[in-house]
Amino acid sequence: MTINSILQGRSGEIYSCTADMTVSQAVEILAEKSIGALPVLDGDSVAGIFSERDVLHCLRKFGHAAMDHAVRDVMTADVISVERTKSVMGALSLMTRRRIRHLPVVEDGKLVGFVSIGDLVKYRIDKIESEAAAMRDYIQSA
Repeated sequence: MTINSILQGRSGEIYSCTADMTVSQAVEILAEKSIGALPVLDGDSVAGIFSERDVLHCLRKFGHAAMDHAVRDVMTADVISVERTKSVMGALSLMTRRRIRHLPVVEDGKLVGFVSIGDLVKYRIDKIESEAAAMRDYIQSA
């Protein structure tokens, strides 16, 4: 089970923002799309991640003026990413150890996907339930 397995089941675009956008513009995307984080792109490469946590820290630091700051001023710039070939369990372990909830999927320096810990947990649960159903069917047929 690799990250690629999760990406294959998806359609549509990867929502993102740029470092030049204002916090207000990025928050609008988060709210409109009902998502918790955005990769911050510089061309096709990931320059950072802008998340709900970043919004909270920004609001605490700057108050109402936070919404006018550039995303680059408040994003998480120390980006941890994975490749498509990373195992789901390896990615879950990485996210748990590093206390992060979102991972950009990068290939040849370019963003090809974006997964959340919820995506990985859902995939893992679905796989376990499928294996359990197969085991029940096998036992009943024996």
